[in-house]
Amino acid sequence: MHDYITYSGLKTTGAQRYQLPVSELVELALANQEGILSDTGTLAVNTGKFTGRAPKDRFIVDTPDVHAAIDWGMINAPIAPTVFDTVFKKVQAYLQDKDLYVFDGLAGADPQYALTVRFINELASHNLFVHQLFIRPNAEQLHQFSPEFTVISAPGLQLDPATDGTHSEAAILLNLEKKMVLVVGTRYAGEMKKSIFSVMNFLMPERNVFPMHCSVNVGSDGKSAVFFGLSGTGKTTLSADPERTLIGDDEHGWSANGLFNFEGGCYAKAIRLSRENEPEIWDAVKFGALAENIIVDTKTRRFDYNDDTITENSRVAYPIDYIHNAEPKGMAGHPNAVIFLTADAFGVLPAVSKLTHEQAQYHFISGYTSKLAGTEQGITEPVAAFSTCFGAPFMPRPAAVYAQLLTERLKQHNVSVYLINTGWQGGAYGVGKRVSIPNTRAMVTAALNGELDKQEFEPHPIFNVLVPKACPGVPAEILNPRGQWPDTAAYDQKAIQLASMFIENFKTFQNVDHLVASGPRIPAVI
Repeated sequence: MHDYITYSGLKTTGAQRYQLPVSELVELALANQEGILSDTGTLAVNTGKFTGRAPKDRFIVDTPDVHAAIDWGMINAPIAPTVFDTVFKKVQAYLQDKDLYVFDGLAGADPQYALTVRFINELASHNLFVHQLFIRPNAEQLHQFSPEFTVISAPGLQLDPATDGTHSEAAILLNLEKKMVLVVGTRYAGEMKKSIFSVMNFLMPERNVFPMHCSVNVGSDGKSAVFFGLSGTGKTTLSADPERTLIGDDEHGWSANGLFNFEGGCYAKAIRLSRENEPEIWDAVKFGALAENIIVDTKTRRFDYNDDTITENSRVAYPIDYIHNAEPKGMAGHPNAVIFLTADAFGVLPAVSKLTHEQAQYHFISGYTSKLAGTEQGITEPVAAFSTCFGAPFMPRPAAVYAQLLTERLKQHNVSVYLINTGWQGGAYGVGKRVSIPNTRAMVTAALNGELDKQEFEPHPIFNVLVPKACPGVPAEILNPRGQWPDTAAYDQKAIQLASMFIENFKTFQNVDHLVASGPRIPAVI
């Protein structure tokens, strides 16, 4: 038996199952009654109360060596080292006699920047998740493996806010000084993934790597594309393109060498999944994948992807090689196009527009989208929101740090930037209709193959972005957001309302006055 756990101060009298293969993890999860098998052989689990991230339960331990580098606030909430120590002691006591599952993995496909991470899990299904989501070391890498960070997940432990100093019975605690993450009281596996993403977003800028909440793919011409966007905006769907090679669907770095994936798998939203619209993801739902909160018919064991009884945030996790045209090395050259994805719940942004580099900085800092149902606790319908860098919940450093890295990369490699609205048209959420995936794919294709650049553009009178008059494969009327509304005066009113939100939000940032002219404006007459 390997003694892989005691180094972290975590000792157990139970079994320490290290680096188990997928088949054994699935068998153990079934034996432990953590889930059931679907007709595709996928392990299906229910995460209970927490069906999405719990941002109010996420804290960064405030220690002297990291204090000055963190952008403290509602998102990066501080917690005292004494609270961390209290919770860690509880975790130690709770796990002392339990069988544990250990996985050693990597974050970062480029060996020059890879982070070694050890995951210690109470649940076999959680160990399956990290096994499939992170990069799996080869035999040589395992032989010399030395963890730089440790993640301990104890979902069965319920904390007491009154005595433990936490917000609720759950807590996600990032201790950058001790290089440890505690995930306690929640069965939502995505907390482990996003915790290490936050760690990478803290570490990489010190190494002149631009960390990004984005997906990446590459065309047959060798030209890569970057897709920024929050959960639910289409990063995974649009990057899983059968005509292009997938590098990764969610987290990447942009270094002097090019682009590289932070992960070894994908964590795709499954609500309303269909073979017609998302064939690559559909085919990835098979043995070895982990499905979260997808309704399973008790007789046929088939998934009902349209049933949102549990949550809109149903998901499936699978290794990236389940996508047949994925790049196993997880690396690509510098991109020729960057696409910002936003799900506009107001229904007023153009379906597609081109941005100058200055406008790209403005929209990157703004990070406008809608929080979609289920991606966070308490979100039941889309809510307009600004998430700095299209990933504020995972960005520990000030926004200016990441914006500067973006600016440097765009200028150095002369990259084109586009803004694509995957949200609503013809009215706000509840009235209008969401832009179809086929139409969005056609816009993306035209942007990436250069056809969109050949079209005639005109500035939007309110949002100031460049709107094409035509786009190959897309009905012309879709390109005119105002024309989609039955009442154009109502459109103008709603567009001005959103523009005002952009303007007010941008006032919260310092040293960006030179970018104000690149943002929306309120015209005297439309």
